[in-house]
Amino acid sequence: MNVFIAFVLAAAPALLLLRYYYRQDRLRPEPKGLVLRVFVLGVVSAFLAIPLELLVGVFEGLFALSPLLYAAFKAFVVAALVEEYLKLAVVRLSAYRSPHFDEVMDGVVYTVVASLGFACMENILYVMGGTLQTALLRAFLAVPLHATASGLMGYYLGKAKFALDPGAERRLQNRGLRVAVLIHGTYNFLLFMAPEWGAASAWAVVPLVIVAFLLLRRRIRAALQ
Repeated sequence: MNVFIAFVLAAAPALLLLRYYYRQDRLRPEPKGLVLRVFVLGVVSAFLAIPLELLVGVFEGLFALSPLLYAAFKAFVVAALVEEYLKLAVVRLSAYRSPHFDEVMDGVVYTVVASLGFACMENILYVMGGTLQTALLRAFLAVPLHATASGLMGYYLGKAKFALDPGAERRLQNRGLRVAVLIHGTYNFLLFMAPEWGAASAWAVVPLVIVAFLLLRRRIRAALQ
């Protein structure tokens, strides 16, 4: 593909989803400067993920004898846990203590923004060296998956901000991280097992992304209430 077209196709899905989720909180929108900062830090976190995933990936050999365990470790630990933890760290370091973070919905907004910064850069790296098919598949699957998994984590982060005690705050943050890792890891696992299980495994990510999107919509409605 032409480099400019590839860049646009790679960045557009993340930016369109960013606009969509930002507008969900249109009655009390977050300051655009802070949103931009979180997005940029999300982009930076995509680069930090590379050495961290390589570091954690050193332990992949322990599961080499079992394709199932090997795929599960790569999907849930090397990819999902590292990436979702980085997104959570981005929000905690940049927006969580801000006075603008003053409602549960803000947790959704900021984690989605961080995830889309991450997904935007990741998508550019994939699409610039890929094909039109790669760009389209990632636009409708990988990028929305990042947003929904992290957005669900953000719902619990938003509730954690207003927890009654530090223990409850930590439990809610950890619960959100677990939910994000479960969804993100399942997506990766289904793709990683496609060589073993066939095309049905890869196609199974489509209903997963749809269900995650619907779950996030329910959480957004709850947060806004």
